[in-house]
Order: sequence, then structure tokens, then C-alpha cells
Amino acid sequence: MSLMERGNVRPVTAVAWASNSGTCPKDFTLISLTEDGASANFTRTFGMKSGYYLCYSKDSAGGMVVSDIRILSDKDSLPHGYCFIAEHLEPKATVSKKKRVCVRIVPVGSVETAVLDIKLTAKSKMMLQHYTFLGDIHGYVLWYRKGYFSKPTPQAKPRSVSLDIRQLSLEQPSPPLPLRPSNPPPPQLPPSRLSNRRHTLQTKDELDKPADGSIHGITALDGVPFSLHPKFETQANETNSDLNIPIKSLQDIENEVSSHLILFIGFIN
Repeated sequence: MSLMERGNVRPVTAVAWASNSGTCPKDFTLISLTEDGASANFTRTFGMKSGYYLCYSKDSAGGMVVSDIRILSDKDSLPHGYCFIAEHLEPKATVSKKKRVCVRIVPVGSVETAVLDIKLTAKSKMMLQHYTFLGDIHGYVLWYRKGYFSKPTPQAKPRSVSLDIRQLSLEQPSPPLPLRPSNPPPPQLPPSRLSNRRHTLQTKDELDKPADGSIHGITALDGVPFSLHPKFETQANETNSDLNIPIKSLQDIENEVSSHLILFIGFIN
């Protein structure tokens, strides 16, 4: 199986004229020699100021291929779908209009076969295998090979996903939370029973303390339980009158208590 049948050859995508390698466009191949070793410069003749070369490109960036090539005389009309090849010449240089090269350029995906190569010979009797004779042009013979070609593999373009995740959710978005300070104050806990009891005892102790805060405020009656004699309670309930209780000073009460304590201690001993 030949290389052409395998279809592993890149197709020709453009054909043009160029004055020399300096005016030849980038990605183009300049045909400087014929297949039989002669110079492929279309030298100047009568009415031509300078020579020029045939060049072609296989750059597939444009997505187009050359599907056919024809040579037209100055009397032939341009066929439908064809165009004359471009000219990249030096200033004041021209191409002979007696015979002109035209090509048919189509999208790469619209055809299965295309032009794969172009060659020139200086002798019309020379034959090139696997190439098709196109005709004579300005003293040279133009040949081209046509066949199946390898199509560039389409590369997927990177896609950026910028959809908001909340738009894909069926739930309604929750309202924003209120702002909170970075160092909030400690929470106030409700007062417990123990703290209430402690506060009550502290308040009572403060009330029991003397104004000057000295120890002389403590008396002998501190801590002694006091209750009314039952005799006086009965009398008060029956007569509903004021009790005739003698009023004693603090010193009198302390003296009586002290005397009772002395008698009690002596009795014990």
C-alpha cells in the first residue's frame, strides 16, 4: 500500500507566486528547482522585468485545502469556485497574463481528496509517476498529485465553568448571618440558689457588723435564742392588754446573765 493510499500526507492549502525567498510568505515552500535539475525561475522575457517562482503551503491553520488546480489561458474564463493564486512579488514586478494558475479552495471537512504535492519539469517528455499533467506554463510543465489526506484531529477548546453553585440548587439560599464581634463579652448566666443564699448571708453579716467595724459590738446575748414566757403569752391573750414588763438596760441584762453563768459554773464544779 502506497503512502498516497494510506492517506498520511498533509494536503496543499495554498499556492502563490513569489519573486524570491525573501518575498515568499512564512510556512510556504519555494520550488527553486525542477524535477530534472533545472532552475525553476520563471525568468523575465519580453515585457517581464524580473523572474518569479511558484510556491505552496501546507499550513492547516486556516481549515481550508486546495482541491484542484487548473492552468487558464488569457481567453479562458475563470470557472465557478476557482480563484487566481496570490502574488508576493517585489515592487514593479509582474506575472505574465498569457497563462495563469487558478485553484479551488474548499473547507477541509467538505472533501475526501485534495492536492497533496506540486512539481515542475523543464521537459514535456518527462513523466512523473502518480502525478497528473496540468499543462505548459512559461516554458515549464506543471504537475500535481491528488489523493486522500490526513485530516487534523479537532482539539477540544478548554471551557471555564463559571456557574454559581447556588443557581444549581433547588433550595432557596439562606439569609446572611448577622455580624458578630470578634471578642464578644461573656454570657450572663442566671443566678443560682447558692449565689442568692450567699448574697443574703453577706448582706445580713454587713448589717450585723458595728458601724466602726470593731469587735466591741459583740455582746453576751449574741447567739442566745429568745422567746416570750408562756405566762405572759396567756395573760396577753386573755386580757388583750399591754404587758407590764420592766424595761432593763443592756448593762443590767448582761449583769444578770453573768451572775447566772457564774452560779451555773459553780454548780457544775
